Amino acid sequence: MKKIIIIGSGIGGIAVALRLQIQGLNTIILEKRNKPGGCAYIYKKNGFIFDTGPTVITDPNSIKEILSFKKNKKFNIELLPVKPFYKIFWECGKNFIYSNNQNKLEEQIKKFNFNDIFGYRRFLYYSNKVFSEFYIKYINKPFLFKSNMFYMLSKFKKLNFYNNIYNKISNYVNNKYLRQVFSFHSLLIGGNPFQISSIYTLIHSLERKWGIWFPKGGIYTLIKVMIKLYKHLGGKILFNSEVYKIKSIENIIKKVYLTNGKKIKTDLLISNSDVINTYKKLLNKNLPSNIYGIYLSKKKISNSLFIIYFGLKCNYNKLTQHSIFLGNNYKKIIYNLFNFKKLNNNFSIYLHSPCKIDNSLAPNGCESYYALIPIPNLSIYNINWLVEGHKIKYKILKYIEKYYMPNLSKNIIFSKIFTPFNFSNTLNTFYGSSFSLSPNILQSALFRIHNKDKIIKNLYFVGSGTHPGAGIPGVLNSAKITSEIIIKKLNKFKIYKNIC
Repeated sequence: MKKIIIIGSGIGGIAVALRLQIQGLNTIILEKRNKPGGCAYIYKKNGFIFDTGPTVITDPNSIKEILSFKKNKKFNIELLPVKPFYKIFWECGKNFIYSNNQNKLEEQIKKFNFNDIFGYRRFLYYSNKVFSEFYIKYINKPFLFKSNMFYMLSKFKKLNFYNNIYNKISNYVNNKYLRQVFSFHSLLIGGNPFQISSIYTLIHSLERKWGIWFPKGGIYTLIKVMIKLYKHLGGKILFNSEVYKIKSIENIIKKVYLTNGKKIKTDLLISNSDVINTYKKLLNKNLPSNIYGIYLSKKKISNSLFIIYFGLKCNYNKLTQHSIFLGNNYKKIIYNLFNFKKLNNNFSIYLHSPCKIDNSLAPNGCESYYALIPIPNLSIYNINWLVEGHKIKYKILKYIEKYYMPNLSKNIIFSKIFTPFNFSNTLNTFYGSSFSLSPNILQSALFRIHNKDKIIKNLYFVGSGTHPGAGIPGVLNSAKITSEIIIKKLNKFKIYKNIC
C-alpha cells in the first residue's frame, strides 16, 4: 500500500486526506501544533471561545459534500443562517444593513441614492453571470495546461475580466458609500479591490445564492468533525510533528525530516503548508525548487492581518454578528495596506461577534469578539511586533470605542492579539501573509501555483496558495482538485482502489 504524507492539518489538508482515505489509500497528516486546524485554530479563555481563523461558510454544499462520505449523524454539523449578512458602519454615523432579502437590500440602497437601485440590479446580474461562468464551471477544475486557461479567458473576455472590482462596481453605482459596500469582499481573501479582476465580484453572487452560515459551536466544530471522520476511516494524524526538510532523489520525494528527530518515508507528498516556504525552506536541497521558490517570492504577496480577540462583560445590541467598520478615505487606506510602510491613522475593521448567533461561546451575559484589521505583510511593514503589537492593539480598541462601541475599555475582561509575526512563526507563512499569493489575474488559475508540481513527480499542493485560492470554499475545492489528480494518476498505475 502506498503511503501518502500530508504536511499540515488546515481545512484543505484534512479535506484532501479525507478524500484519499475514503478511496482506501493510506494517509498520514503531520501537524506542527498540538491540535489540528492550521489557520482555523481555536482559543479558549475563562469560558470564552474564539475561532482564530475563518468565521463564515459561504458555500454550504462544499461542507455537505466533504461530510457526506459517511452518512452518519455524528459526522454532521449544524449550520446556522447569518441574518443579516453584515452591518456596515462609517465614522460619520451612516450604516448599511447588508441582507439577502432583495427588498430590504434595496431599501438600504435607497437611503444613499435612489437611482442606484437600478444600477445595483444590473450589477447583481453581472455578478450572477460571472458566478455561473467561473465558480460553477471552473472552481473545482485543475489548471495544469495552457489550453484550460485560454478556453476560460475566451469566455471571460466578454465579461471585462481585466477591469478591477471597484471600477466595475462604479460602472453601475454612483454613491461612494455603496461602492465601498459592494467592493470590500475581496479584502477577505487578500485581494485589493482597486487591482484584482472583476471576476471576484462573484463573491457577491455566491453570498446571495447560498447565504452565509455559521456552524453551531463555531468554525472549529467543522475541524473536529472532519478529524473524527478522518480517524474513523483509518487516517492517522501526528501532532507536535513539524517538518523542517523534505528529501528528494532524482526529483522524487523519499522522506520527510521532523524537528523531533523522526524521519518518515513517503511515496507521495501533499503540502498544506505555505507553498513558497515549502519550495524555499523545506525543499532546500532541491535546486529547481529553490529557484522556483525565489521566483515565487518576488511575486505579489497578499497582505497580513492584525487580530484582536477580546471578551466583554456586557452586550452591544446595536452590532450584528458581522460588523464592518470602514474608515475615512477608503481608497487611501487600501493603498497603504498593500504598498505603504506604515499603518493608517484610521482603520477598516471586520468585527465578528459569534455570540449574536450562538451564546454558548461566552459565559452568561458576556460576549466574545474577534476584530480583524488588514495590514501590510512583513516585506512592507516589519516592526518589533512583540513590543509594538500591544501598542497597536490599544490604538485600535480606542478607535473602536470612539466611533462604534462606547465604554469598550471598561467592559473588556481580557484580550489577546495575533500579529504578522505569529503568522510567520506559528503558521510558517511567507512574510507573515495571510492568503499566500495575492489573487491578481496573473496569479490566479493557470498562473497560480499548480496543485501538482511540474518537476517533482510525487509532490502536490492543497490550500490557499494553490488553485483556486483562499477562503473555505477555495481550500475545499483545492482539496477536491488535488485528490482527483492523485486518484487518476494512481488509477492509471493500477493501485487505486475505489471503495465508495
